[in-house]
Amino acid sequence: MSLLPQLSLILRFPMLIILSRWFSTLSLMGLPMELCKLGSKVTTLRGAMIEVQNIEEFTWLNVSYAPIVKQLLDVDSRAYYFGENPDVEPRLQNPKYIALLNHLRFYIPEIYPQLEKIVFLDDDVVVQKDLTPLFSLDLHGNVNGAVETCLEAYHRYFKYLNFSNPIISSKFDPQACGWAFGMNVFDLVAWRKANVTARYHYWKEQNTDKTLWKLRTLPVGLLAFYGLTEPLDRKWHVLGLGYDLNIDNRLIESAAVIHFNGNMKPWLKLAIGRYKPLWERYINLGHPYTQDCATS
Repeated sequence: MSLLPQLSLILRFPMLIILSRWFSTLSLMGLPMELCKLGSKVTTLRGAMIEVQNIEEFTWLNVSYAPIVKQLLDVDSRAYYFGENPDVEPRLQNPKYIALLNHLRFYIPEIYPQLEKIVFLDDDVVVQKDLTPLFSLDLHGNVNGAVETCLEAYHRYFKYLNFSNPIISSKFDPQACGWAFGMNVFDLVAWRKANVTARYHYWKEQNTDKTLWKLRTLPVGLLAFYGLTEPLDRKWHVLGLGYDLNIDNRLIESAAVIHFNGNMKPWLKLAIGRYKPLWERYINLGHPYTQDCATS
């Protein structure tokens, strides 16, 4: 299967995008009813099948199995993330940090028990080149193929995790290199063998008091995939188009996937002007759903 270059998916809500070579499938999990992506000029996927899944049908994703579900139902956690606790810093009061859709990435083997390898994409990316070669990359026994982000010192483990806590400092290297979610190759055979989902569960349970890390799904991902991540060439995944004003144009042009991570999404009025055309070229700007996306 030749994965469609220049595939742009634009959403206002978190969603997981899974590319499967074997099933020739693009799977969308947690699809909202009003999709900004309906304004896209991309109308075919060259014979690929689109599968839309409903998270409510994942009956195994329940309190007895998934710590994130337990956290969602916990009164104190809801007060913490939903802005009901005046003692919590405003930047931490964001429901997305405990949104099920943000945590589904840790359950991909359960969602696709027959699959052996997948490519994972976040919802704020544009695919500029054929991703087929990713399926034949040798991950050397690792679970996660990802682009490292430690070109800057602040993307090392000590910036994401609380190394004053012995449970962290005794198990992890503070100088270990961080990596990015958003364009990942996952070997699901190796994932199941290493039981990565159980590792994720363990660390979620350890952090119920929020002393090991505060924000996002990346810190728990760094823990769960520690020692199981294969660095990919930076050209596979160029990040920062949602916050960095100074990304080299040559790097953007050579990238297979460009990622609008950050607050300045290309469909928002506060988007970075020089990057916005990279998204707009694939969008029918006259479509009502696209216009509905253009919010500040």
